[in-house]
Amino acid sequence: QVQLVESGGGLVQAGGSLRLSCAASGRTFSSVALGWFRQAPGKEREFVAAISWSGGSTYYADSVKGRFTISRDNAKNTVYLQMNSLKPDDTAVYYCNRAATVQTMLERWAGFGSWGQGTQVTVSS
Repeated sequence: QVQLVESGGGLVQAGGSLRLSCAASGRTFSSVALGWFRQAPGKEREFVAAISWSGGSTYYADSVKGRFTISRDNAKNTVYLQMNSLKPDDTAVYYCNRAATVQTMLERWAGFGSWGQGTQVTVSS
């Protein structure tokens, strides 16, 4: 079974930056789409960003466009989320997940049954 481990979260002041990482074990990232999601306290999980298998296509929620950047390094089996200009509303547990294609990721992520531990991001003001 593929294991995805998120890391890089922490406490940061509004306007600051964090870089999240999601490392996979058990299978390479080759030919799979990857995405970042988040869940704030008392809220439902929401989509944040996705990237195609090659890294050639990226997608972002409107709330993070221009501030967050998703990237991947298939050689390292890792996907990243660079978060700049952080806002208190970005406070959440951040999760990564995978799908066969970016289309599947965007259309079906809410039905995914398997999620990791996530990494906590707290933005203070």
